[in-house]
Amino acid sequence: MTRLFFLHLPILLLWTLFKLVEGTDSSYHDQVVRDFLKEDQGSGHTNNWAVLVCSSRYWFNYRHMANTLGMYRTVKRLGIPDSNIILMLADDVSCNARNRFPASVYSNGRRNLDLYGENIEVDYRGYEVTVENFLRLLTGRVEPSVPRSKRLLTDEKSNVFVYMTGHGGAEFLKFQDNEEISAFDIADAFEQMWQKKRYHEIFFMIDTCQANTMYSKFYSPNILATGSSELGESSYSYENDADIGVAVIDRYTHLVLSYLENINKTSRSTMQQLFDAYDFNRMRSHAGVRTDLFKRDPSKVLLTEFFGGIAQADVVAAEDVIDAQRFVDQSSSGRVALNLQQAAERGEVTAILPQGLVLARNLDNFTRTWVGAVCIMVLITLSYFLG
Repeated sequence: MTRLFFLHLPILLLWTLFKLVEGTDSSYHDQVVRDFLKEDQGSGHTNNWAVLVCSSRYWFNYRHMANTLGMYRTVKRLGIPDSNIILMLADDVSCNARNRFPASVYSNGRRNLDLYGENIEVDYRGYEVTVENFLRLLTGRVEPSVPRSKRLLTDEKSNVFVYMTGHGGAEFLKFQDNEEISAFDIADAFEQMWQKKRYHEIFFMIDTCQANTMYSKFYSPNILATGSSELGESSYSYENDADIGVAVIDRYTHLVLSYLENINKTSRSTMQQLFDAYDFNRMRSHAGVRTDLFKRDPSKVLLTEFFGGIAQADVVAAEDVIDAQRFVDQSSSGRVALNLQQAAERGEVTAILPQGLVLARNLDNFTRTWVGAVCIMVLITLSYFLG
């Protein structure tokens, strides 16, 4: 009797192990997928756009153009293509006769990075940068003759980053030194965008004197806003270049760009971490943040959800996926599934993890088959020696 018990004990243990692996392997991976999709779901948007505006003319406002070009370089580096960037420059200091470095714009005295460079697409320049054109751009009310490159072709799944810099005051920003846009104008434009389903979420950033007053009139949903200075405060320049003869960047924008320089396309840094980096001692002003219109916690919002690009997608059937390398080879540009949730529910793909590891259902079945085979081999061996 004892011999019979010890004969069947290993068999029962191995069979229990096999059933546990068979029963939990799939559910475990399903839970991994659900957790990953939930974590990576973000705001639910499918495309990112950037509207970058330098509203100042004249050589002595060199820093405002450098502010905007610095932001332009950053969003391009993080993945937003030129087709999704609207760049508005009220003046072209790179070609100004006073510029000792023609066709170049620098944001520091060392001049180690040309912000103008050879790969820049300016959509609105010079006298095209007006309050009317800016508002028409946002609301989509442009003339039929306006080319696609000058249109904000957003939809209800678009996250839009709006950056503005120039000279301003309490609830206004100057354009071309001869007209102004008010906080009410921008607030109403954003409301029209919301009513016409032209955005999913907006991140508004402005660097000017008394900047925080410019978002005080916003009333539309899903808008996160930040500015460089409070009511009654100035926004200060950061660095002068003796050879150029003017200030080359503002303090607030310099701080933001310095922070963004440390992140890449896969960064998990959040909006709240950027806001926490605001330092009065470096900016000489009190930067502000408005979150009451924004439904998400800024600590849960990735910087790349506004500053980065959105990859397109291929849905790959599980039987076509042998391993992660083959999946990458099959995808022409390393694209990740937009419709991954539905693909997972249909059983086509279990998950595509950020590192490129593919967990396909056929691989799970393959694993369970080998575990079962090993159990059977062990059972036969034990039966031979104990029998």
